[in-house]
Amino acid sequence: MRHRIPVGALAIVLGATTFRADAGPLRDRLLERQAARGERGAVPGKALRDIPYGSDPRLRFDVYLPAQAASDAPVIFMVHGGGWRTGDKAETAVVENKVPYFTGRGYLLVSINYRMLPDADPLVQAQDVALALATAQRKAASWGGDPRRFILMGHSAGAHLVALLSARPSLAAGSRWLGTVALDSGALDVPDLMEHRHPRLYDEAFGSDPVLWRKVSPAHALQPGAQPMLLVCSSQRDSACRQAHGFAQRLRAGGSRAEVLELARNHREINLQLGADHGYTVAVQAFIDSLIRQ
Repeated sequence: MRHRIPVGALAIVLGATTFRADAGPLRDRLLERQAARGERGAVPGKALRDIPYGSDPRLRFDVYLPAQAASDAPVIFMVHGGGWRTGDKAETAVVENKVPYFTGRGYLLVSINYRMLPDADPLVQAQDVALALATAQRKAASWGGDPRRFILMGHSAGAHLVALLSARPSLAAGSRWLGTVALDSGALDVPDLMEHRHPRLYDEAFGSDPVLWRKVSPAHALQPGAQPMLLVCSSQRDSACRQAHGFAQRLRAGGSRAEVLELARNHREINLQLGADHGYTVAVQAFIDSLIRQ
């Protein structure tokens, strides 16, 4: 079966649902913790490990290279999740399937670490991601990558961070990229999230100050020039897809391109199965191709 992302607004549902979509915040909390416990994966191919982009030991990234030497290759820039408190650039769900898939197609893949709670709040974390992006773009040509053809990608907390950068390009300190793939963020409209029943991990990340909520809310940080975005969401998490559709509407109202891809997968599977699940991967690749070929 062929899957295609159209230019207009569309939600696609793939696969079979195995959990009730209204199971509530306890299920969301368990899925976030499951994602955060991902093991470090063994990934084939050549990698440049622990390249620093700042003085803090957490400010490091890995670069995965295609088997064949690349020249002006597109780059996937990947930001892990873990509730803004845990996670790692080399976890199985982050790299095991994405790396062989993308490097097999001639891409580079950069997977980054960043500072965590309680040492760095999500706004500081977004600034870390921006610094890592600027560093990777500056070095990309030396790896065979094209600094003009970066695609931002993030899962869970990482999806929130890349969505925030995409909504508010001024945070990225002059960096430019083609578009963003946000994998199952539940925090695209932070005030809406915090004003409803929610897992405790969001209190730890966003606190109780409504002013901060708006600062770190992609939906409220929208500026002119927001990047094209594909918002992947789990149909097993009602709030995630509701937030994805709401944010997409705001992006379109501001003149930006936004697509929503609903998947009947759980939170961790949306991360792990990209690169392995054919229909899902084809749909994401179609969006990426549309950016690279424009």
